[in-house]
This record gives sequence, structure tokens and C-alpha cells, in this order.
Amino acid sequence: MVKIRNDISAENIEMRQVYCSSLIEAAKKDPKIVTVDCDLSSSCGTKDFSIMFPERSFNVGIAEQNGCAMAGGLAASGLKPFFHSFAVFSSRRVYDQIFISCAYARQNVKIVGCDPGITAENNGGTHMAFEDVGILRAVPEVTIVEPTDTVMLKNLLPKIVDTNGLFYIRLMRKKAVGIYDNGSDFVIGKAAQLRSGNDVTIIAAGIEVAEALKAADQLKAEAISARVIDMFTIKPLDKECVLACARETGAIVTAENGNIIGGLGSAVAEVLSENLPTPLERVGVRDCFGQVGSIGFLKEKYGLTAEVIAEKARIAISRKTRQ
Repeated sequence: MVKIRNDISAENIEMRQVYCSSLIEAAKKDPKIVTVDCDLSSSCGTKDFSIMFPERSFNVGIAEQNGCAMAGGLAASGLKPFFHSFAVFSSRRVYDQIFISCAYARQNVKIVGCDPGITAENNGGTHMAFEDVGILRAVPEVTIVEPTDTVMLKNLLPKIVDTNGLFYIRLMRKKAVGIYDNGSDFVIGKAAQLRSGNDVTIIAAGIEVAEALKAADQLKAEAISARVIDMFTIKPLDKECVLACARETGAIVTAENGNIIGGLGSAVAEVLSENLPTPLERVGVRDCFGQVGSIGFLKEKYGLTAEVIAEKARIAISRKTRQ
């Protein structure tokens, strides 16, 4: 059951803090949980875990390929490793190690990519992972999850621990916009509906969920009824939800904090084109590199705002009426 907060606003605690505390709680119950860090335990928020469980914490330094391969080896020995780095290093830098040492070997490894997309902010273009979802979607049998806020993160982490297999967790480090109220429950692989609507569906993930809700409010003022879906599991995609939204609203907009090539929008497009062709508009980074800036500046720069989502919704609806 999903409960939406009455006051959707910035949370007062960082995602990485809640991630670490949740992982510590899980590790108290499960002695097989270990962490692998790449000189970023403070940045990724796992420092307290290493203090609590020094014998279960491994810092390999700036050697991400070795760390990822090591995580595969730890899993092969029966442990449950969580491998951490910035999203750029947890995806493209270690891609072959993910593929061979973790996925192909069918190991139980959880990979955490911190600061995906524009949430890298002042670390700039070299550290701004726009392509991580696209390249990891191509890995067979991987599960890709992007927790929206701390309530979802706390609810999902124990389930991720208990689910065997390779996971990629796209984790914003700092304060998210709080969407969900305490007591919300989520199912990996099943989308969460935040708003009902009949005219268009907005399917969003990560920081774009809050923008999607703002866009729905803007459209409501124009008498446009917009359904809002949080597609926090990007792979495996909730195909049944996508197709139900297509049938019931006839127009879809996707919104993601990353490159539209190979990401959430591509995944939704694949489902629609193969099953139920439907007007689709995509909001995301348009095949370009990142740069230094604040979240607000970067949202405007790359068109990740509620205003852009609302405009794409109008376009999708107009295409529906022309069919």
C-alpha cells in the first residue's frame, strides 16, 4: 500500500544516511552482508557501517574494477556484498567486471551507484552518469532500482537484501523530495501509482517523480487529468502497468534523470511499440555530456522540469487526438 505525504517537500535527512542506517540494521540480522568501497565511504555514506562492522568492510581504494571483481568473489564464497562508488564508476568503469564477475557468474551482488545524473552537481561532467541505466539495462538478469525518497529506500533495502541476484541501485546521496508517508510498502518490479488520471500518463523515476507531480498540478489547472506513475524499478519494467496506462489514457510521457537513449523512456517505448503503439513523449537528457552546476540550474539546462513535462503531456495528448 502506498501513502502519499500531504506536504511534498525536501526531506530533513540525506538519502545516504538512511541507506547506511538501513544497511546496518539489515547487517545486524544477516552476518553475510559486507561492503566494498572505493575510497568513497564518506561520500557514499557507508562510514558508519565500517565503524560498526570493521571486519565486514573492505576499502579497495581507487580501484573500482578490482573492487567489483572482488564483490563477485565475495558473493561466490557465500557472502552478500554491497559494492559502492559514484554512479559513473559503478557502471561504465566496471562494466566488464559487472558483466563477467557478477552477472555471467550469477552472483548475488548489490551495486550502488551514488549521485546519478544531475545529482552529481558540482562534480561536473566527468562524474555525471547519464548513461548508467542504458548500459546496465543490457546486462541479462540485472534488476535496476531507483529509490525515490527515504521512506521507499528503507522499505526496499531489506527486500533487496533478501532477493538473490544482481542489483544496481541508483542512489541519490543528498536530500530527496519526500513523496511517501511512513507505512508505504513497495514491491520490486511493480510501479506505484501516485495520481489517477484519464487524459495522459506521466511515468517518472528518481528526482523526476516530484517534477511529474508538479506537472500534473499544472495540467489540472487546464482541466487535463494526468495520471502519475513512479517506475522505481526500471528493470524488470512493469509492463502490465505501462500497457494499462496506454489503454486507459491513450498518451504517455516519461521523465528520467539521465540520457533518454537506453533509459526509462526507451524501456517504455519498447513495450509500447511491441504491444500497443501509443503517443509517447520523453523527458530526459538529450544525448549530451554533463557539466558543473546546482540541481536547479541543471534541471533547467537539460529540460528536466515540471514545465517541460507538462508541455510534453500536451503534445502527447494532441498526437492522440490526431490519430
